[in-house]
Amino acid sequence: MKVKRTSIEGCFEIEPKIINDKRGYFYESFNKKVFQQETGINTEFVQDNQSFSQRGVLRGLHLQEGDFSQAKLVSALQGKVLDVVVDLRKESETFGEVYSTLLSEENKKQLFVPRGCAHGFVVLSETALFYYKCDNFYNKEAEAGIIYNDKDLCIDWQLSEEELIISDKDLVLPGFKQYISQYSEVQ
Repeated sequence: MKVKRTSIEGCFEIEPKIINDKRGYFYESFNKKVFQQETGINTEFVQDNQSFSQRGVLRGLHLQEGDFSQAKLVSALQGKVLDVVVDLRKESETFGEVYSTLLSEENKKQLFVPRGCAHGFVVLSETALFYYKCDNFYNKEAEAGIIYNDKDLCIDWQLSEEELIISDKDLVLPGFKQYISQYSEVQ
């Protein structure tokens, strides 16, 4: 497996070693020992999730706060998505930075999203099956997020506004600056 640091502190792109033959392919999707050796992060994943979506579906930008904060290892098992991470950790050297990458069934890349970062993706193919491993359990009361089209973040979702399919819940999320000021008040 190849592990590449991204522009966000603690966020890594992972390319598995793929073995192809006449039967198809095989790859190891996670190896704790190698992951820890390459990243310096010792993590235990406790929950696996999947979502299936059609072209234009945008999920995010989400995170869990406080004791329920989650790190995630994400990938597209089928289709192609633009995956986006926003660093919301005030103590981080990369606070406020945005990182995006294409994840697809073809490239089989994964992205490790550290705790304290907002995460989202948009489906660029006809459909996509998205998979994520989490290092903490989901808690509805710990849900948070920032609006996908925040003017300060300038995220290029690679689709027009008219093509996007967004949940009502995600349309009312606060902007980056509003989230940061609200979160500071809660701390």
